[in-house]
Amino acid sequence: MIEKSAKVFSFYRDGFAQMTVGKTLWKIIFIKLLVMFAVLKLFFFPNYLNTNFETDEQRGDYVLEQLIRPVTNTN
Repeated sequence: MIEKSAKVFSFYRDGFAQMTVGKTLWKIIFIKLLVMFAVLKLFFFPNYLNTNFETDEQRGDYVLEQLIRPVTNTN
């Protein structure tokens, strides 16, 4: 089993080492993920709990209330 996993590891290691266009594509993918998770979070997903509640107890009560409240059916 270890020998097989070593072969798989060396297959991927050699494949990534020999990439030319692939390295550029991976850089583009990384930049896109960085933009999606870092930049968009700052502008579109504000920290609701920190801005609307002052203490951890208030935040915890609000989260608990949201988790246990009954769902209303809109049909």
